[in-house]
Amino acid sequence: MNKLRRIALSVLQITLLFFISMVMNQLAGMLHLPIPGSILGIIVIFALLKLNVIKLTWIEQGANLLLAELLLFFIPSAVGIMKYIPLLESDGVRILIVVISSTFIVMLSSGLIASRITKRRESNAS
Repeated sequence: MNKLRRIALSVLQITLLFFISMVMNQLAGMLHLPIPGSILGIIVIFALLKLNVIKLTWIEQGANLLLAELLLFFIPSAVGIMKYIPLLESDGVRILIVVISSTFIVMLSSGLIASRITKRRESNAS
């Protein structure tokens, strides 16, 4: 019974995250914003968490499940690259440089943020 409850809670939390994403996609489209709705959704969720409008426990389990299966979300885009073989042949090296450097920047910034959060949690626990 406990496992069924966890699954239902995860589905509910993922539905909430999906709803916020859809609303932000619609808003970005209606306002002709240059920022994707998914990014706006992340900003809104972050703001709601910081302002204690929503609690982390309300979305944590669903978000962790989505993060655990993150690789599955990249399969369609990887298959879609096959449509752009001529582009890769002409500009592949430049694209590769951008992908590698942006990956390095994301990894570096994520590591720095994670270590900062860890230090803050350790100092709060003391």
